[in-house]
Amino acid sequence: MKILLVNGPNLKRLGTREPSVYGTDTLDQIVGRAVRHAAARQVLLDAVQSDDEAGIVRALGAAHGAYDGIIINPAAYTHTSVAIRDAIAASGLPVVEVHLSNTHAREAFRHTSLTAPVCVGQIMGFGAAGYTLAVDALLSVLNAKSE
Repeated sequence: MKILLVNGPNLKRLGTREPSVYGTDTLDQIVGRAVRHAAARQVLLDAVQSDDEAGIVRALGAAHGAYDGIIINPAAYTHTSVAIRDAIAASGLPVVEVHLSNTHAREAFRHTSLTAPVCVGQIMGFGAAGYTLAVDALLSVLNAKSE
């Protein structure tokens, strides 16, 4: 089984970017834990990060046929990108949206996710642990589909 993990803009700055909101773990540390967590479940997890919308759309478009499911942290594009929303829907794969912070406890403009309606679920507010929770949630969905 293969999962694609897609990270959006500014997440390469984790560890130093607003640690009171996003924690002190770097993206490499978070991804490394998610990769190991998936591997312990005999799952290959590949990760990509892009600061631009087109890079994210390309990664999502290439996922069909190559992966069984997707985990995505669209970051700020969560609230603004119809293109990423449409790419998620077009992938034909189950997608779990993950956020380090609880976006509903933040500024009002972060309360609306354009991408959530085309995802099987969201995990937010658990910091870096949300990524391993997302792996387990996606595997639960994938395993239910195969039964």
